[in-house]
Amino acid sequence: MSTDKKNEIQYPCFFPIKAIGKNTGDFEPRVVAIIRRHVPELTDDKITRRMSADGKYLSVTATFTAQSRAQLDALYRDLSGDAQVVMVL
Repeated sequence: MSTDKKNEIQYPCFFPIKAIGKNTGDFEPRVVAIIRRHVPELTDDKITRRMSADGKYLSVTATFTAQSRAQLDALYRDLSGDAQVVMVL
C-alpha cells in the first residue's frame, strides 16, 4: 500500500463541514455551538443553512480555516456523537 502525497490535505486550509439533522428549533444553534468549540473564530457569515424540500431536515454548513487533522477529527467525532445529527459531511 502506498501513500499518495498529492491527495493529502495541507494545513491550514479552508474547509467546509456540513451537519444534517431534523429541522427542530434547536438544531442549528446546537450544531454551531459544537463547531465553535473547535473553531472559536467562526463568524456568522461563514455559516449557511438549507432546508430539505419537504422541510423535514436542515443542513448547516460552516466554512473555516482548518488548522490540523486532529482538529477536524475531533470536530467530526463531536458532531457525529450528537443525538440530533443524522449525518456529517
